[in-house]
Amino acid sequence: MRLLIDMSLSPSWVQFLADRGFESVHWSNVGHPSAPDSEEYASQNGLVVFTHDLDFGALLASRKTRQPSVVQIRAQDVLPTAIGEIVVRAINASSLHLEAGALVTVDPNRNRIRLLPI
Repeated sequence: MRLLIDMSLSPSWVQFLADRGFESVHWSNVGHPSAPDSEEYASQNGLVVFTHDLDFGALLASRKTRQPSVVQIRAQDVLPTAIGEIVVRAINASSLHLEAGALVTVDPNRNRIRLLPI
């Protein structure tokens, strides 16, 4: 599984995820930082969007598509040192759903999976 890390998250996630076996790229390395179309890029390139932006759920619902899958963090501290291992466990636990099309919400206390389209 390959991840596209949204501008709402630190580029430090790239190395953190690589150390745990996930290929990822930060949006700032492939797109313009203020461009609103990271989800289109992710769909075209088979990437899962990894974000802290809570608008992605509404965007997926309005588009009624199966891709891209999104992993969304709902926490105050979104650095890998704070929530990284929780995110990795959530991605591993939901990998089949993410491959098929899903919105995975990661919270420090629980995770939620919504299959796409919403």
